[in-house]
Amino acid sequence: MQTLAQIKELLEAHGLAPKKSMGQNFLIDHNLIRKLVDASRVGPGDLVLEVGPGTGTMTEELLARGCEVIACELDDGMAALNAARLPGLPGGEKFKIIHADCLSGKHAVNPAILDAIGGRAFSLVANLPYGAATPLMSLLLVEHPHCRLQAITIQREVADRLLAKPGTKDYGGLAVIAQAAARVERLTSAPPECFWPRPDVTSSMVLLERLDTPLTPDLKLLSGFCRVIFAQRRKQLSSLLKPFDWERAKAFPGAGEGGTGGAGQIAPSLRAEQLSPVQIVWLMQAARDQGWIPSPPP
Repeated sequence: MQTLAQIKELLEAHGLAPKKSMGQNFLIDHNLIRKLVDASRVGPGDLVLEVGPGTGTMTEELLARGCEVIACELDDGMAALNAARLPGLPGGEKFKIIHADCLSGKHAVNPAILDAIGGRAFSLVANLPYGAATPLMSLLLVEHPHCRLQAITIQREVADRLLAKPGTKDYGGLAVIAQAAARVERLTSAPPECFWPRPDVTSSMVLLERLDTPLTPDLKLLSGFCRVIFAQRRKQLSSLLKPFDWERAKAFPGAGEGGTGGAGQIAPSLRAEQLSPVQIVWLMQAARDQGWIPSPPP
């Protein structure tokens, strides 16, 4: 893997420099890179999507392990650097660069990425650009079940939101979706000195491993439902879910179950942030049973 001195030499040779406007903070700690790749458990023949490869330090590690790597890079110079350099390295015949934004707007993965993947099972292994992290993670969880896991470096605050428990300030739709779809684990912290240039924030390495059986098969509907009930966090469910029929819901399967997994403790006076992911899924299903799902706010 590239040392910091090698990264600087490589950039200088190509007339390039990190761009703060694009959130380019290269992960330079080799132990953390190996830890992230190890956690992904990828190996020979596995398909990996890497977003924001920078100078290709992690890409080299993935290729060395026999992975097929599709790398998506928005920056013109970095994309050209990788296209010229990585195919000539050991394993480079399994490397493909997509010079584009990983997102098509904020609501879809770039079609060029999906075409390259071709419906195959894959893993996201990446030091994600901060601006793209939350929408990309969410889209892969909700709309792309062939993404079997995500081993990613993200801002610590985003990791806190993924792992948040009901009743805490960080708990919201992102936590519900992530925990309904995947096993979420914080692997380790990545302080600013592990990057070059040093960012102003601390990062976390997180593993999202898709559950064999998610809490609901309709994660897209759950995502829309969460946007509704968390849009105004201080409002009670009775205000948010008009004209939901609470009496009719008492007859919906699971209504009498107690504990965190049941609906028996859901009252109209509660707020969404007080409900577990399992309870929110039940509430969504009960609303769907009534033929009514509210439209998310614009």
